[in-house]
Amino acid sequence: MIDVQHWLSALPPVVVYLIVGGVIGVESMGVPLPGEIVLVSSALLAATGVVEPHWVATAAAFGAIVGDSVGYAVGRRGGRPLLARLGRRFPKHLGPAQIARAEQSFARHGVWAVFFGRFVALLRILAGPLAGALHVPYRRFLVANAAGGLVWAFGTTYLLYSLGRAAEHWLKDISWAGLVLAVLAGLGSTWWLRRRARRLESTTATDEAESVGAGTDR
Repeated sequence: MIDVQHWLSALPPVVVYLIVGGVIGVESMGVPLPGEIVLVSSALLAATGVVEPHWVATAAAFGAIVGDSVGYAVGRRGGRPLLARLGRRFPKHLGPAQIARAEQSFARHGVWAVFFGRFVALLRILAGPLAGALHVPYRRFLVANAAGGLVWAFGTTYLLYSLGRAAEHWLKDISWAGLVLAVLAGLGSTWWLRRRARRLESTTATDEAESVGAGTDR
């Protein structure tokens, strides 16, 4: 991540914003890319004053919402055959087991899987194409997609930006206690969101195991 941040720091700010939006947008279409790493690196870069945090967050949110919408359209047109092709092309990230888990999440949690999926790598990639392939109503998908994209993009950016700025300020004043409290507060917020997102995955895995067990008993 440090290498990514160093590489981004050598680029003009406008190019950084385009990279943030582009990488996250393509990832949201269903292509495995390091979108979150690019966002985190750019947010930390904003704390140094090289780029503006509101433009980083805006670019990330725009890429997430538009990319997911494009992925939805592609998934609705291509259907399950498209998911199968993606699985063959990216077996490590989008194989049959991963797609089955994502489908279980959608079946159990509906559009909430889109919202909280923004905080889970697997669902972040598959949410758009899978929602389209499963014919989730687009308006419901768009509301959850936009809400998740905005919370994820602005929350991640300003959390890391604030921590970076606070660290710089407090380290000058040798206020280690304040720095520790800020870090703990940020980690607590991130933990809560990821815990909710992981709960989607865990309940999905349990349902899948029960269905497999029931099939075996028969």
